[in-house]
Amino acid sequence: MEEKDSNKNQHTEDEYEKICYICRRSESKAGAMIQMPGNMCLCHDCMQKAFDAVTKGGMDFSQLQNMPYMNLNLSDFGNMKIPDTEIPQKKKIKKKAAESSGPQFDLKDIPAPHKIKASLDQYVVGQERAKKVISVAAYNHYKRVLHKAEPEDEEVRIEKSNILMIGPTGSGKTYLVKTLARLLDVPLAIADATALTEAGYIGDDIESVVSKLLAAADNDVEKAERGIIFIDEIDKIAKKKNTNTRDVSGESVQQELLKLLEGSVVEVPVGSNQKNALTPMATVNTDNILFICGGAFPDLEDIIKERLNKTSSIGFQAELKDRYDSDPNLLSYVTGKDLRTFGMIPEFLGRLPVVVTFGRLTESMLVEVLSKPKNAIVKQYIKLLALDEVRLVFEEEALSWIAEEALKRETGARALRAIMEEFMLDIMFEVPKDPGIGTVVITRDYLEKKGGPRIEMRG
Repeated sequence: MEEKDSNKNQHTEDEYEKICYICRRSESKAGAMIQMPGNMCLCHDCMQKAFDAVTKGGMDFSQLQNMPYMNLNLSDFGNMKIPDTEIPQKKKIKKKAAESSGPQFDLKDIPAPHKIKASLDQYVVGQERAKKVISVAAYNHYKRVLHKAEPEDEEVRIEKSNILMIGPTGSGKTYLVKTLARLLDVPLAIADATALTEAGYIGDDIESVVSKLLAAADNDVEKAERGIIFIDEIDKIAKKKNTNTRDVSGESVQQELLKLLEGSVVEVPVGSNQKNALTPMATVNTDNILFICGGAFPDLEDIIKERLNKTSSIGFQAELKDRYDSDPNLLSYVTGKDLRTFGMIPEFLGRLPVVVTFGRLTESMLVEVLSKPKNAIVKQYIKLLALDEVRLVFEEEALSWIAEEALKRETGARALRAIMEEFMLDIMFEVPKDPGIGTVVITRDYLEKKGGPRIEMRG
């Protein structure tokens, strides 16, 4: 029995890299480790520095009494009771698979573009062109990853195709990326560009987005290197106009993102966004990571309208100045020049060759969002009440009223959840009180506060 346990522990140790006790670098970064008593590992550099300090008289041995934990291994902290002391948690880095093992996934594992779009149709309403563009871009990206894994043909090198998504809030950008990652079964990290700042300033460094992906991949570097990173609110790092102060969260962040988007090898902390001596580092190659950037770009429509209206003049063939004022698909006319006017630098846009726009949701589309997708909001409430053995029914007129109200709030599909929570609160509170209730019908009169829901008792 003891032999089995020892073999199991040995197998676990072989699966993870050893971490240097002093500099906290992993085995892949610092090389082979020297095993010390107490299950403590030291890299050759730190061991040499320790010898140099002793031989050259650089170590003050009189200070040893002030360093009671100097020779203590981190695993021994659990046996000590130190008041007001937080014990650092050890993070483990999985060892990379051997080069000869080949790719862990095959082209057969990646569904064709039409199958990806068909799956997205079950969850996302409308945005047909956006779903088509993203399906093709994702399929081609993973074909490129597999092509690089087989280096027989080096004559044709397929370049990366990162995606820029532009659309109003609540149009389904983030939801579409989440659904895509779930369908492809790859790790996904969602980062907010508003938290990113230039290195050395308060905020997250650029590498933090890769650190989040590594965490989503359970610290498996090889799995993370074929994942998806979605950077939301990308429009918030546009160049600021007419500013006299140093802009540490605008153009400089775009400049630092260039190396990640194009593909580079970066060192990221494991299990933390901050680099320090107690955090092990991992090396991640971003060349095979698909980057998707999304933003609402609130003033972009005015920039597009201004450019289109420059062609207006006097005459029979002139464009009318108010022609584009009520165009719901105005964002579809966007060009690289419009985005540069908005404040995005040309080098950044050049690394996002696939640009896809999302249209505003109409009333009919919002009604479909309520009831058609697999995990529609209405279906969620029906299931919640079904657990109480109560049947919930929504009349068509009630769904239309909810869609009309959501349009007034101008926050897209996000408004639907807020409206449903507001009007379902009393029902979810009162229904469990009476076990005799069998069916609850939501009517338009109830939503307009002209009456109550229609209740049907059991039997």
